[in-house]
Amino acid sequence: MKHDVIVLGAGLAGLSCARDLAAAGADVLVLEARDRVGGRVEQQVLPDGRLVQLGGEVVGSAHHAYLNLAGELGLTLIPSYVAEPGEIVRATVEDVSAGDPPHWFGPGDLESHEKVTAEFIALAGTVDPDNPWAHPDAVALDRISTTQWLLSASATPAVRRLWEIGQLSLSSGSYERTSMLAALRKSAAVPSASHYSTDDWEGLRVAEGSATVALRMAAELGHRVRTGAEVTHLSVAPGNCVVRLREGETFISGVVVSALPVGPLRDVAVTGVSDGRLDSLHRQRQARAAKLAVAYDRPFWRDLGRNGLSESEAVLGSTWPQHTGVLSALVPPERFGVLQGIPAHLRQSELLAEVARLYGPEALDPTAFYLRMWGADRFTQGYVTQWVPGDVTAVGPMHGTHEPPFYVCGSDQWVAGYMEGAVRTGRAAAAEALSHG
Repeated sequence: MKHDVIVLGAGLAGLSCARDLAAAGADVLVLEARDRVGGRVEQQVLPDGRLVQLGGEVVGSAHHAYLNLAGELGLTLIPSYVAEPGEIVRATVEDVSAGDPPHWFGPGDLESHEKVTAEFIALAGTVDPDNPWAHPDAVALDRISTTQWLLSASATPAVRRLWEIGQLSLSSGSYERTSMLAALRKSAAVPSASHYSTDDWEGLRVAEGSATVALRMAAELGHRVRTGAEVTHLSVAPGNCVVRLREGETFISGVVVSALPVGPLRDVAVTGVSDGRLDSLHRQRQARAAKLAVAYDRPFWRDLGRNGLSESEAVLGSTWPQHTGVLSALVPPERFGVLQGIPAHLRQSELLAEVARLYGPEALDPTAFYLRMWGADRFTQGYVTQWVPGDVTAVGPMHGTHEPPFYVCGSDQWVAGYMEGAVRTGRAAAAEALSHG
């Protein structure tokens, strides 16, 4: 049977694309390799009814595509962890401390931090997030790392350490291996008063659970979504695109939309797409990270005046509260290999010991423990896009563009990751495909 459009992947990008296509009257089929929809959003229900998010959770006030979609689906947006009372905790080898400034700051460090932050924000204002390649210094800015720029801006060692621990808390890769142009582009996409504002990027969440966004779209699409369908081959030709599954079953469509992460997309044999377009896609890389979610009977960290938010130099790069008594944590790429090296039966105890160092011995006794090894999952192969020096210019202006009848969408195809990128590019790909008939 021939379809108007086949969408590869039933994450937020693929589902939002397919939803808009179906609403416009297109005969659309979504093929998903997993036995569930959602991709990097997933949730579990605890016996007491609390939802635990095992994937993406939070968005910000500037993430309009996601916010609009949530509204269309009848979902409720509420403040995220940023509304939690208490102080942030920072853990290093030498100490654990709460509040600001961090415990390693000394005389002159606050002034240095304010100075380099102001310079970074001013420089970000000169970058067009939709066309960073047009910046007169694009090649030079892409060639250096953010850490190199901090050194050139005379940031003190303590300030560089603060920026680095904060960057690794996001699990998007060390600033030592992050292109300065990529960092500026991300900041320019969501302008704020700091180089990264948690309010602007992470201040909201869906009360019904972020994975419910995917589940409601899948329910609307119904039989148009097929799970357990791993795509291995794709042949693209005008009016006759052929998609083949691992078991050999084939499908034909006039248009194909890839909503696969860039890593899994490299595992699909693609013909009929130009070398330049494929080279641009294949040059992108994802941060090999992991996510932890731990549930407790109560938010005991409040007893210490702490809000559950932390930045750490241990295996866990960060923690934050996602729900009453539920903590999330991320393992950054630089420590993912360490996590993989921990014998599987010891991972829970060793990671909980790190949480206990932050918040006390009650952390050792959770009611539920979930670990998602995104970096090792073959249908994910990572977390958000990781832009190492040279990558922005190497990927080039083809980033996020289409080559009809082949279209791309996903968080990888926006300025930075996050659920906003998936929804924004998914809906944009649908609009572009519809405009071409």
